[in-house]
Amino acid sequence: MSLSRRTVLATAAGAATAGALPAPAAAAAAAAAAATAPAPALRTLREAADYAVDKLAAVSPTVTAFPVGTRFEKWVYSQNGDWVGGFWPGALWMAWLYSGDDAFRTRALASAQKLAPRQNDTGTHDLGFLFYPSWVTAWRLTGDEAWRAGALKAAGTLIRRYNPRGRFIRAWGGLNDPNNAGRVIIDTMMNLDLLAFASEQTGDETYLDIAVEHARTARRVFPRPDGSTPHVYDFDPATGAPIGPDTVQGYSPTSCWSRGQAWGMYGFTTMYRRTGDRDFLATARALADHAIGALTPDHIPVWDFRAPQQPHDVKDASAGAIMACALLDLAAVTGRQRYREVALRILTALAETCLTTSSARADAVVARCTRNRPAEDGVEISLPYADYYLLEGILRVLRPADVDRAIDLSTV
Repeated sequence: MSLSRRTVLATAAGAATAGALPAPAAAAAAAAAAATAPAPALRTLREAADYAVDKLAAVSPTVTAFPVGTRFEKWVYSQNGDWVGGFWPGALWMAWLYSGDDAFRTRALASAQKLAPRQNDTGTHDLGFLFYPSWVTAWRLTGDEAWRAGALKAAGTLIRRYNPRGRFIRAWGGLNDPNNAGRVIIDTMMNLDLLAFASEQTGDETYLDIAVEHARTARRVFPRPDGSTPHVYDFDPATGAPIGPDTVQGYSPTSCWSRGQAWGMYGFTTMYRRTGDRDFLATARALADHAIGALTPDHIPVWDFRAPQQPHDVKDASAGAIMACALLDLAAVTGRQRYREVALRILTALAETCLTTSSARADAVVARCTRNRPAEDGVEISLPYADYYLLEGILRVLRPADVDRAIDLSTV
């Protein structure tokens, strides 16, 4: 490919023009912000983290597969992890970092090991979701080379989904399956960090080049002028020619599915941190500004910001947890306090109104999530990624150095 990592990194020198702070200044700003967070918010977040850890301690000894969602407040499981398998070991790692209880560490490693067969799964783009919070984090926290090697194998599998004609990673379907061959979804932005990790670890620029090319394609076709995004964008897989926006989990091709918007905010910020490309930062900020403007006063996102019944439609607490993490990341790299303030309001709202504290039978930590509203699949349930990102967001506030150890919050 023509794009080299050196070329990408050369853009970092201009990052300040997009409102970004140099890495040391951003780290100092994040530390200062943590020290000055309002005491009531910190107390609420500590109580929520305590509750989450207690819940995981009570439930995790009986979990032998991968939670994918709840039915009547009890986890429903997948044996292979579906696309969400990385979040259960990821949540256990967050609980270990917060509590120091080695039982969480042991269970995180055992759970992650069950994902080993998925290293060779060529039927999904979600290898980043599967292997970053589980295997990459396991390697970062234990130093065991086996975890690093497995994550690199998964990254090698993921880049096989790259379409050089359209410069995108296809979302769904097997490599030889013509169905969905030109389908790109905003969620894939969250899988690109596995490729950045692979380039950093191997010195092979191919992984990061593909991640950058995909992100540039996503930047070109997903954001609308107002900063909103569709869930899906379709291309002709044979020629790479654009076809247009669509949706699967949003209300319509012209709507703004809130969890997809959150994936985009987080993913573009991460790609800025890995490359220094100020265009990615500008995109992340445009998406964040739109999402902030679309939040209701309770700071819990509706499932789709443009669904006809919003702002009175069903909520998606998982979108809020992801959004909070993205906003904290943006605050750290830009030094803009507004992003952090909104993130704290979201996390506080989740802690006060979306936890399962009133239920004695609930397996999960976070309630009020929506998986796929158009399909009537999982409305007002719990989801494993809501639990994971709630803990990540809280630890980003209370223990940023520990989160950095787990998932690498550095900026080039």
